[in-house]
Amino acid sequence: MLSTVISAMYLVLWVSSCAFTSAADQYMTRALRLMSETPLIDGHNDLPWQLRKQFNNELNKVDLNTLETTHTNIPKIKMGRLGAQFWSAYVPCDTQYKDAVRQTLEQIDVVHRICQKYPETFMFATSSQDIMDAFHMNKTASLIGVEGGHSIDSSLGTLRTMYHLGVRYLTLTHSCNTPWADNWLVDTGSEPSQHNGLSHFGKQLIFEMNRLGMLIDLAHVPVAVMNQVLDMSRAPVIFSHSSAYGVCQHKRNVPDDVLKRVKQTEGIVMVNFYNDYVTCSKTAKLSDVADHFDHIKKVAGASIIGFGGDYDGVTRLPEGLEDVSKVPNLVAELLRRGWTDEEVNAALGNNLLRVLRKVEEVRNMCNLKPCVCLCYQLKFCANTPDSLCFALRICAAPRTLFLDKGEVNRVYTSTSVL
Repeated sequence: MLSTVISAMYLVLWVSSCAFTSAADQYMTRALRLMSETPLIDGHNDLPWQLRKQFNNELNKVDLNTLETTHTNIPKIKMGRLGAQFWSAYVPCDTQYKDAVRQTLEQIDVVHRICQKYPETFMFATSSQDIMDAFHMNKTASLIGVEGGHSIDSSLGTLRTMYHLGVRYLTLTHSCNTPWADNWLVDTGSEPSQHNGLSHFGKQLIFEMNRLGMLIDLAHVPVAVMNQVLDMSRAPVIFSHSSAYGVCQHKRNVPDDVLKRVKQTEGIVMVNFYNDYVTCSKTAKLSDVADHFDHIKKVAGASIIGFGGDYDGVTRLPEGLEDVSKVPNLVAELLRRGWTDEEVNAALGNNLLRVLRKVEEVRNMCNLKPCVCLCYQLKFCANTPDSLCFALRICAAPRTLFLDKGEVNRVYTSTSVL
Protein backbone atom coordinates (compact mmCIF):
# COMPACT_ATOMS: atom_id res chain seq x y z
CA MET A 1 0.00 0.00 0.00
CA LEU A 2 2.79 2.43 0.96
CA SER A 3 4.64 1.75 -2.27
CA THR A 4 1.46 2.49 -4.24
CA VAL A 5 1.05 5.86 -2.49
CA ILE A 6 4.69 6.77 -3.10
CA SER A 7 4.39 5.82 -6.76
CA ALA A 8 1.30 7.97 -7.09
CA MET A 9 3.10 10.95 -5.51
CA TYR A 10 6.02 10.56 -7.92
CA LEU A 11 3.57 10.46 -10.81
CA VAL A 12 1.89 13.68 -9.66
CA LEU A 13 5.26 15.42 -9.26
CA TRP A 14 6.37 14.21 -12.70
CA VAL A 15 3.17 15.42 -14.36
CA SER A 16 3.45 18.80 -12.59
CA SER A 17 7.07 19.12 -13.66
CA CYS A 18 6.18 18.32 -17.26
CA ALA A 19 3.38 20.90 -17.20
CA PHE A 20 5.74 23.58 -15.82
CA THR A 21 8.40 22.74 -18.40
CA SER A 22 5.81 22.84 -21.18
CA ALA A 23 4.65 26.31 -20.11
CA ALA A 24 8.23 27.58 -19.90
CA ASP A 25 8.99 26.14 -23.33
CA GLN A 26 5.87 27.85 -24.66
CA TYR A 27 7.08 31.29 -23.53
CA MET A 28 10.61 30.68 -24.84
CA THR A 29 9.27 29.48 -28.19
CA ARG A 30 7.17 32.62 -28.43
CA ALA A 31 10.12 34.80 -27.38
CA LEU A 32 12.37 33.34 -30.07
CA ARG A 33 9.66 33.80 -32.67
CA LEU A 34 9.29 37.48 -31.80
CA MET A 35 13.07 37.93 -31.85
CA SER A 36 13.11 36.47 -35.36
CA GLU A 37 10.60 39.10 -36.46
CA THR A 38 11.92 42.20 -34.68
CA PRO A 39 15.61 42.95 -34.09
CA LEU A 40 16.79 42.99 -30.50
CA ILE A 41 18.61 46.33 -30.28
CA ASP A 42 20.84 46.74 -27.24
CA GLY A 43 21.82 50.26 -26.23
CA HIS A 44 25.20 49.67 -24.62
CA ASN A 45 27.95 47.04 -24.70
CA ASP A 46 31.56 47.60 -23.59
CA LEU A 47 33.27 44.82 -25.54
CA PRO A 48 35.55 47.39 -27.25
CA TRP A 49 36.80 48.47 -23.83
CA GLN A 50 37.53 44.85 -22.90
CA LEU A 51 39.47 44.44 -26.12
CA ARG A 52 41.54 47.47 -25.18
CA LYS A 53 42.13 46.29 -21.60
CA GLN A 54 42.88 42.67 -22.40
CA PHE A 55 44.51 42.85 -25.84
CA ASN A 56 45.50 46.50 -26.40
CA ASN A 57 43.07 46.45 -29.35
CA GLU A 58 45.33 43.98 -31.20
CA LEU A 59 42.62 41.94 -32.89
CA ASN A 60 45.17 39.52 -34.32
CA LYS A 61 45.63 38.27 -30.75
CA VAL A 62 41.96 37.43 -30.15
CA ASP A 63 39.27 35.36 -31.84
CA LEU A 64 35.74 36.46 -31.04
CA ASN A 65 34.52 32.98 -31.95
CA THR A 66 36.39 31.45 -29.00
CA LEU A 67 36.95 34.32 -26.55
CA GLU A 68 35.81 33.26 -23.06
CA THR A 69 36.94 36.15 -20.84
CA THR A 70 34.06 38.48 -21.75
CA HIS A 71 30.27 38.54 -21.54
CA THR A 72 30.20 38.87 -25.32
CA ASN A 73 31.51 36.70 -28.13
CA ILE A 74 30.11 35.55 -31.46
CA PRO A 75 28.49 32.30 -30.26
CA LYS A 76 26.85 34.19 -27.36
CA ILE A 77 25.64 36.89 -29.75
CA LYS A 78 24.00 34.27 -31.96
CA MET A 79 22.41 32.46 -29.01
CA GLY A 80 21.18 35.79 -27.67
CA ARG A 81 19.61 36.70 -31.03
CA LEU A 82 21.32 40.10 -30.94
CA GLY A 83 19.97 42.07 -33.90
CA ALA A 84 21.79 45.36 -33.36
CA GLN A 85 24.30 46.67 -30.86
CA PHE A 86 25.48 50.13 -29.91
CA TRP A 87 29.13 49.39 -29.11
CA SER A 88 30.55 51.80 -26.56
CA ALA A 89 33.58 53.89 -27.49
CA TYR A 90 34.54 54.53 -23.87
CA VAL A 91 37.71 55.87 -22.31
CA PRO A 92 38.08 56.75 -18.60
CA CYS A 93 37.60 60.18 -17.11
CA ASP A 94 41.29 60.40 -16.22
CA THR A 95 41.98 60.97 -19.93
CA GLN A 96 40.12 64.31 -19.75
CA TYR A 97 42.37 67.30 -20.58
CA LYS A 98 44.98 64.78 -21.82
CA ASP A 99 44.48 62.36 -24.71
CA ALA A 100 40.76 61.53 -24.46
CA VAL A 101 40.13 62.35 -28.13
CA ARG A 102 42.95 60.13 -29.39
CA GLN A 103 41.94 57.22 -27.19
CA THR A 104 38.28 57.58 -28.21
CA LEU A 105 39.25 57.55 -31.88
CA GLU A 106 41.11 54.30 -31.22
CA GLN A 107 37.95 52.80 -29.73
CA ILE A 108 35.92 53.94 -32.72
CA ASP A 109 38.57 52.36 -34.93
CA VAL A 110 38.38 49.01 -33.15
CA VAL A 111 34.63 48.77 -33.80
CA HIS A 112 35.25 49.34 -37.51
CA ARG A 113 37.96 46.67 -37.49
CA ILE A 114 35.72 44.14 -35.72
CA CYS A 115 33.18 44.56 -38.52
CA GLN A 116 35.92 44.15 -41.12
CA LYS A 117 37.39 41.03 -39.46
CA TYR A 118 34.03 39.27 -39.01
CA PRO A 119 31.90 40.42 -41.96
CA GLU A 120 29.77 37.28 -41.82
CA THR A 121 28.57 38.27 -38.32
CA PHE A 122 28.69 42.08 -38.11
CA MET A 123 27.59 44.88 -40.40
CA PHE A 124 28.64 48.43 -39.61
CA ALA A 125 25.52 50.60 -39.32
CA THR A 126 24.74 54.29 -38.97
CA SER A 127 21.00 54.51 -39.61
CA SER A 128 17.64 52.94 -38.88
CA GLN A 129 17.61 51.51 -42.40
CA ASP A 130 21.05 49.95 -41.89
CA ILE A 131 19.74 48.16 -38.79
CA MET A 132 16.89 46.60 -40.74
CA ASP A 133 19.15 45.74 -43.69
CA ALA A 134 21.56 43.91 -41.38
CA PHE A 135 18.68 42.11 -39.65
CA HIS A 136 17.35 40.84 -42.96
CA MET A 137 20.86 39.56 -43.78
CA ASN A 138 21.02 37.76 -40.43
CA LYS A 139 23.88 39.96 -39.26
CA THR A 140 24.30 42.07 -36.11
CA ALA A 141 24.09 45.76 -36.99
CA SER A 142 27.00 47.48 -35.28
CA LEU A 143 26.58 51.12 -34.27
CA ILE A 144 28.83 53.29 -32.11
CA GLY A 145 28.03 55.38 -29.06
CA VAL A 146 30.67 57.56 -27.39
CA GLU A 147 30.32 57.26 -23.61
CA GLY A 148 31.23 60.56 -22.00
CA GLY A 149 31.42 64.16 -23.15
CA HIS A 150 35.04 64.36 -22.02
CA SER A 151 35.80 62.43 -25.22
CA ILE A 152 35.17 65.47 -27.45
CA ASP A 153 37.42 67.86 -25.49
CA SER A 154 34.82 70.65 -25.62
CA SER A 155 35.01 70.80 -29.42
CA LEU A 156 32.02 70.81 -31.76
CA GLY A 157 34.47 70.07 -34.57
CA THR A 158 35.51 66.87 -32.79
CA LEU A 159 31.83 65.99 -32.29
CA ARG A 160 31.19 66.44 -36.01
CA THR A 161 34.26 64.41 -36.93
CA MET A 162 33.13 61.55 -34.73
CA TYR A 163 29.69 61.69 -36.34
CA HIS A 164 31.31 61.37 -39.76
CA LEU A 165 33.22 58.33 -38.44
CA GLY A 166 29.90 56.68 -37.62
CA VAL A 167 29.19 57.70 -34.02
CA ARG A 168 25.44 57.89 -33.52
CA TYR A 169 25.10 58.79 -29.86
CA LEU A 170 27.03 60.75 -27.27
CA THR A 171 26.52 60.15 -23.57
CA LEU A 172 26.83 63.72 -22.29
CA THR A 173 28.91 62.78 -19.25
CA HIS A 174 30.36 59.66 -17.68
CA SER A 175 31.35 59.91 -14.01
CA CYS A 176 33.08 63.28 -14.11
CA ASN A 177 32.00 66.83 -14.80
CA THR A 178 33.08 68.25 -18.13
CA PRO A 179 33.73 71.96 -18.73
CA TRP A 180 30.12 72.18 -19.97
CA ALA A 181 28.01 69.60 -18.10
CA ASP A 182 27.52 68.15 -14.63
CA ASN A 183 27.59 64.39 -14.18
CA TRP A 184 25.30 62.07 -12.18
CA LEU A 185 27.55 62.07 -9.10
CA VAL A 186 26.39 65.65 -8.45
CA ASP A 187 23.03 64.17 -7.38
CA THR A 188 24.78 61.96 -4.81
CA GLY A 189 26.45 64.97 -3.20
CA SER A 190 29.89 63.46 -3.76
CA GLU A 191 30.78 66.04 -6.42
CA PRO A 192 29.85 69.72 -6.62
CA SER A 193 27.73 71.15 -9.40
CA GLN A 194 29.81 73.36 -11.66
CA HIS A 195 27.23 74.42 -14.22
CA ASN A 196 23.78 74.00 -12.63
CA GLY A 197 23.32 71.33 -15.28
CA LEU A 198 24.51 72.52 -18.69
CA SER A 199 26.71 75.51 -19.46
CA HIS A 200 26.20 77.86 -22.39
CA PHE A 201 28.40 75.59 -24.53
CA GLY A 202 26.51 72.52 -23.31
CA LYS A 203 23.30 74.00 -24.65
CA GLN A 204 24.96 74.75 -27.98
CA LEU A 205 26.03 71.11 -28.11
CA ILE A 206 22.44 69.89 -27.78
CA PHE A 207 21.34 71.88 -30.83
CA GLU A 208 24.36 70.73 -32.81
CA MET A 209 23.55 67.10 -32.03
CA ASN A 210 19.99 67.72 -33.24
CA ARG A 211 21.36 69.25 -36.43
CA LEU A 212 23.75 66.36 -37.05
CA GLY A 213 21.25 63.63 -36.30
CA MET A 214 23.11 62.28 -33.28
CA LEU A 215 21.19 60.67 -30.44
CA ILE A 216 21.50 62.48 -27.10
CA ASP A 217 22.19 59.94 -24.36
CA LEU A 218 21.19 60.99 -20.84
CA ALA A 219 22.58 57.97 -18.99
CA HIS A 220 25.14 59.24 -16.43
CA VAL A 221 23.70 62.77 -16.10
CA PRO A 222 21.99 64.39 -13.09
CA VAL A 223 18.27 65.13 -13.03
CA ALA A 224 18.90 68.82 -13.78
CA VAL A 225 20.56 67.93 -17.09
CA MET A 226 17.83 65.41 -17.90
CA ASN A 227 15.19 68.11 -17.59
CA GLN A 228 17.20 70.79 -19.39
CA VAL A 229 17.76 68.56 -22.39
CA LEU A 230 14.14 67.40 -22.44
CA ASP A 231 13.16 71.09 -22.52
CA MET A 232 15.56 71.95 -25.33
CA SER A 233 15.97 69.03 -27.70
CA ARG A 234 13.84 68.98 -30.82
CA ALA A 235 14.51 65.25 -31.20
CA PRO A 236 13.68 62.49 -28.70
CA VAL A 237 16.44 61.40 -26.32
CA ILE A 238 17.71 58.06 -25.11
CA PHE A 239 18.95 56.62 -21.83
CA SER A 240 21.22 53.96 -23.32
CA HIS A 241 21.76 51.98 -20.11
CA SER A 242 19.72 53.17 -17.12
CA SER A 243 17.03 51.55 -15.00
CA ALA A 244 14.05 52.75 -12.91
CA TYR A 245 14.67 54.84 -9.79
CA GLY A 246 11.24 53.83 -8.52
CA VAL A 247 12.48 50.24 -8.18
CA CYS A 248 16.09 50.89 -7.09
CA GLN A 249 16.92 54.30 -5.63
CA HIS A 250 20.30 54.66 -7.28
CA LYS A 251 21.15 58.04 -8.79
CA ARG A 252 22.13 56.40 -12.09
CA ASN A 253 18.50 55.43 -12.57
CA VAL A 254 15.62 57.46 -14.01
CA PRO A 255 12.99 59.00 -11.68
CA ASP A 256 9.29 58.54 -12.41
CA ASP A 257 8.71 62.20 -13.27
CA VAL A 258 11.46 62.01 -15.90
CA LEU A 259 10.03 58.73 -17.24
CA LYS A 260 6.78 60.60 -17.86
CA ARG A 261 8.63 63.36 -19.69
CA VAL A 262 10.43 60.78 -21.82
CA LYS A 263 6.99 59.44 -22.73
CA GLN A 264 5.77 62.94 -23.65
CA THR A 265 8.81 63.55 -25.86
CA GLU A 266 8.74 60.02 -27.37
CA GLY A 267 12.19 58.97 -26.15
CA ILE A 268 13.43 55.68 -24.73
CA VAL A 269 14.92 54.24 -21.52
CA MET A 270 17.03 51.13 -22.19
CA VAL A 271 17.13 49.05 -19.02
CA ASN A 272 20.54 48.33 -17.47
CA PHE A 273 21.23 44.84 -16.05
CA TYR A 274 23.95 45.83 -13.53
CA ASN A 275 23.01 44.38 -10.14
CA ASP A 276 23.75 47.63 -8.31
CA TYR A 277 21.22 49.47 -10.48
CA VAL A 278 18.69 46.62 -10.48
CA THR A 279 18.38 45.82 -6.74
CA CYS A 280 20.72 48.40 -5.18
CA SER A 281 22.73 45.42 -3.90
CA LYS A 282 25.44 43.04 -5.06
CA THR A 283 23.03 40.29 -6.10
CA ALA A 284 20.02 40.16 -8.41
CA LYS A 285 17.90 37.76 -10.40
CA LEU A 286 16.42 37.95 -13.87
CA SER A 287 13.00 38.58 -12.33
CA ASP A 288 14.39 41.73 -10.66
CA VAL A 289 15.30 43.13 -14.08
CA ALA A 290 11.81 42.29 -15.32
CA ASP A 291 10.47 44.34 -12.39
CA HIS A 292 12.14 47.41 -13.92
CA PHE A 293 10.48 46.72 -17.26
CA ASP A 294 7.12 46.37 -15.50
CA HIS A 295 7.60 49.58 -13.51
CA ILE A 296 8.54 51.69 -16.52
CA LYS A 297 5.60 50.24 -18.42
CA LYS A 298 3.25 51.08 -15.52
CA VAL A 299 4.53 54.66 -15.18
CA ALA A 300 5.01 55.65 -18.81
CA GLY A 301 3.95 52.78 -21.06
CA ALA A 302 5.74 50.14 -23.10
CA SER A 303 6.55 52.64 -25.85
CA ILE A 304 9.59 54.07 -24.02
CA ILE A 305 11.30 50.80 -23.00
CA GLY A 306 14.37 49.13 -24.47
CA PHE A 307 17.28 46.85 -23.58
CA GLY A 308 20.59 48.34 -22.40
CA GLY A 309 22.39 45.43 -20.76
CA ASP A 310 25.79 47.10 -20.15
CA TYR A 311 27.52 43.78 -20.79
CA ASP A 312 31.31 43.87 -20.46
CA GLY A 313 31.06 47.20 -18.67
CA VAL A 314 29.92 45.82 -15.30
CA THR A 315 31.23 43.24 -12.84
CA ARG A 316 27.96 41.88 -11.42
CA LEU A 317 25.03 40.58 -13.45
CA PRO A 318 21.75 38.94 -12.41
CA GLU A 319 21.30 35.22 -12.13
CA GLY A 320 19.81 34.18 -15.46
CA LEU A 321 21.38 37.10 -17.38
CA GLU A 322 25.05 36.23 -16.97
CA ASP A 323 26.04 37.03 -20.57
CA VAL A 324 24.67 38.16 -23.91
CA SER A 325 23.34 34.70 -24.74
CA LYS A 326 20.79 34.85 -21.89
CA VAL A 327 18.67 37.77 -23.10
CA PRO A 328 15.94 35.53 -24.60
CA ASN A 329 15.27 34.36 -21.02
CA LEU A 330 14.24 37.92 -20.13
CA VAL A 331 12.00 38.19 -23.18
CA ALA A 332 10.30 34.93 -22.16
CA GLU A 333 9.83 36.28 -18.62
CA LEU A 334 8.08 39.40 -19.92
CA LEU A 335 5.73 37.19 -21.93
CA ARG A 336 5.08 35.07 -18.85
CA ARG A 337 4.10 38.28 -17.02
CA GLY A 338 1.45 39.06 -19.59
CA TRP A 339 3.24 41.39 -21.99
CA THR A 340 1.64 41.33 -25.41
CA ASP A 341 3.54 40.55 -28.59
CA GLU A 342 3.21 44.21 -29.60
CA GLU A 343 4.68 45.42 -26.30
CA VAL A 344 7.59 42.98 -26.49
CA ASN A 345 8.32 43.93 -30.10
CA ALA A 346 8.33 47.58 -29.04
CA ALA A 347 10.88 46.93 -26.30
CA LEU A 348 13.00 44.63 -28.47
CA GLY A 349 13.67 47.19 -31.15
CA ASN A 350 10.69 49.07 -32.50
CA ASN A 351 10.96 51.81 -29.88
CA LEU A 352 14.61 52.49 -30.64
CA LEU A 353 13.94 52.40 -34.37
CA ARG A 354 11.16 54.96 -33.92
CA VAL A 355 13.47 57.24 -31.90
CA LEU A 356 16.31 56.95 -34.40
CA ARG A 357 13.98 57.66 -37.32
CA LYS A 358 12.70 60.77 -35.59
CA VAL A 359 16.26 61.95 -34.92
CA GLU A 360 17.02 61.41 -38.61
CA GLU A 361 13.86 63.32 -39.53
CA VAL A 362 14.88 66.31 -37.37
CA ARG A 363 18.34 66.23 -38.98
CA ASN A 364 16.81 66.24 -42.44
CA MET A 365 14.52 69.14 -41.56
CA CYS A 366 17.50 71.10 -40.25
CA ASN A 367 19.26 70.54 -43.54
CA LEU A 368 16.26 71.94 -45.42
CA LYS A 369 15.55 74.88 -43.15
CA PRO A 370 17.75 76.46 -40.50
CA CYS A 371 17.07 75.19 -37.00
CA VAL A 372 17.59 78.30 -34.93
CA CYS A 373 16.71 80.01 -31.71
CA LEU A 374 14.46 83.05 -31.75
CA CYS A 375 16.45 85.81 -30.08
CA TYR A 376 15.26 89.30 -29.18
CA GLN A 377 17.41 92.25 -28.11
CA LEU A 378 15.41 94.54 -25.83
CA LYS A 379 16.70 97.98 -24.89
CA PHE A 380 15.51 99.82 -21.80
CA CYS A 381 16.32 103.46 -21.07
CA ALA A 382 15.52 105.32 -17.89
CA ASN A 383 13.74 108.68 -18.21
CA THR A 384 16.56 110.56 -16.49
CA PRO A 385 18.96 113.33 -17.55
CA ASP A 386 21.79 110.84 -18.09
CA SER A 387 19.47 108.48 -20.08
CA LEU A 388 20.86 105.34 -18.43
CA CYS A 389 20.18 102.34 -20.70
CA PHE A 390 20.68 98.60 -20.57
CA ALA A 391 20.05 95.77 -23.00
CA LEU A 392 18.46 92.39 -22.41
CA ARG A 393 18.83 89.53 -24.89
CA ILE A 394 16.17 86.82 -24.68
CA CYS A 395 16.35 83.57 -26.63
CA ALA A 396 13.86 80.74 -26.96
CA ALA A 397 14.22 77.39 -28.67
CA PRO A 398 10.84 75.90 -29.53
CA ARG A 399 10.99 72.13 -30.00
CA THR A 400 9.86 72.18 -33.64
CA LEU A 401 11.03 75.56 -34.89
CA PHE A 402 11.98 75.42 -38.56
CA LEU A 403 12.18 78.72 -40.42
CA ASP A 404 11.91 79.57 -44.09
CA LYS A 405 14.98 81.17 -45.62
CA GLY A 406 13.15 84.48 -45.89
CA GLU A 407 12.71 84.59 -42.13
CA VAL A 408 16.34 84.02 -41.26
CA ASN A 409 17.18 87.72 -41.41
CA ARG A 410 14.80 88.32 -38.50
CA VAL A 411 16.52 85.95 -36.08
CA TYR A 412 19.98 85.09 -34.91
CA THR A 413 21.19 81.91 -36.57
CA SER A 414 23.43 81.00 -33.65
CA THR A 415 22.26 78.36 -31.22
CA SER A 416 23.08 80.38 -28.14
CA VAL A 417 20.73 80.31 -25.20
CA LEU A 418 21.01 82.49 -22.13
